[in-house]
Amino acid sequence: MENKPTASPGVAQWFGESVLVKLALIGFLTLLLLIPSEWIQSLILERQSRQSEVFNEVSDKWSGSQLVEGPVLIIPYKSIVAQKDVNGKVTYGESLTNIYILPETLNILSKANPEKLKRGIFDAVVYNTKVAVNGRFSPIELKKSGINPAMLQWDKAKVAIGLSDLKGLKNNPVIKLGDSSYSVEPDFTSLSLFSNNLIVLPNLSTEKNTALNFSFDLDIRGSNELNFQHLGKSTTVKIDGKWNNPSFTGRYLPEQRKITEENFTATWKMPYFNRPFPQQWQDADTRLNTEKKGGAFGVKFILPVDQYQKTMRSAKYSILIILLTFISLFFTEMINKKKVHLLQYVLIGAAMTIYYSLLLSFTERVGFNFAYLIASVATVALISIFIAMVLNNKKPAIIFGGILAVFYGFIYVIIQLQDLALLFGSIGLFFIISVLMYLSAKMDWTKQNVPQTEQ
Repeated sequence: MENKPTASPGVAQWFGESVLVKLALIGFLTLLLLIPSEWIQSLILERQSRQSEVFNEVSDKWSGSQLVEGPVLIIPYKSIVAQKDVNGKVTYGESLTNIYILPETLNILSKANPEKLKRGIFDAVVYNTKVAVNGRFSPIELKKSGINPAMLQWDKAKVAIGLSDLKGLKNNPVIKLGDSSYSVEPDFTSLSLFSNNLIVLPNLSTEKNTALNFSFDLDIRGSNELNFQHLGKSTTVKIDGKWNNPSFTGRYLPEQRKITEENFTATWKMPYFNRPFPQQWQDADTRLNTEKKGGAFGVKFILPVDQYQKTMRSAKYSILIILLTFISLFFTEMINKKKVHLLQYVLIGAAMTIYYSLLLSFTERVGFNFAYLIASVATVALISIFIAMVLNNKKPAIIFGGILAVFYGFIYVIIQLQDLALLFGSIGLFFIISVLMYLSAKMDWTKQNVPQTEQ
């Protein structure tokens, strides 16, 4: 019987003990651990998406983000239009259009009271606010616009205000126009000035004048955002809110702002030069499309800390932490002349991957900072005890645990920083690489093998 050729013992021993082979396997294992790291990040995104779903559900039942628009004074206008048929015969008919007049001055005062609503483990920000609006409409321009005063239908005038979600309206608003007061009612005509129109129908056939003072109060509720439309020739908006983390949104930033630990105050004062609407115009049907023209501004009540965003930022550093840990472990086994099996590298990598699952689950319960402490202490303790058992020596295990704690502390500092994150991250990585270069220079690489485990 022929004996099958066997591999040379020298080649097998070299393959099992070569430093280069060990480093190549560690590199391959690090890349392989990218797969569960991506799974963890997908899980974080899934939980973040669930939070958004819960917020949308709460907003649907409470009320959505509110955009307060108006008021706008609308005067129907008849004009004679010439029409030519296929035979060239000219006929004349009446055409009905609207003249839209914006306020000369528009003053808005809003007192908002945001609060958190909990749905399971998730939070949503909702608010109640009372809005006081007053101002004065501009005089109608007749000569400049070429309008025939006799064709104005003063008896069919309208005053329209807009509210993005009528479900949040808690009172029946009353608009005071001139010396008269009118109850607001929803508009079910073809008027599409705003997404949701609330109108009053004043009879101006006696005054025949649009330079009228107006005022009204709104008691509304909404969620997440409170916005207003810049419609006045001179617009002043002041918002007071019991919230310490506002974000000012839209095209205009407040001229004055004050934010304390409990509340904020913001004031906007804007002329009409940067307003995307004319003071008066004529059209059959106009829609003030705020998304395209960008005349809206306001405040967003954001949660003080976005737990999922911080957890995601932490998870994105997972491959860096794993790589640095494996390199540190490799230097530890070289210095202590104790071999660490590749399977033990796999177990350590698995523990460092599960770390992010621990971080995510505890973050949803106790907040990011405390969750980071729990997950870090548990993971560092587990890996340190494991290293002590593998090397049969407590001292290198304690040192390695300290190194791992420094890594997690370094990542925590980077996550907390915003503008200085890149600077501190670059300096920290430069220092780590410098230490690794120093250790590698002190080691003897000529033998090109990994120390054997003691028998």
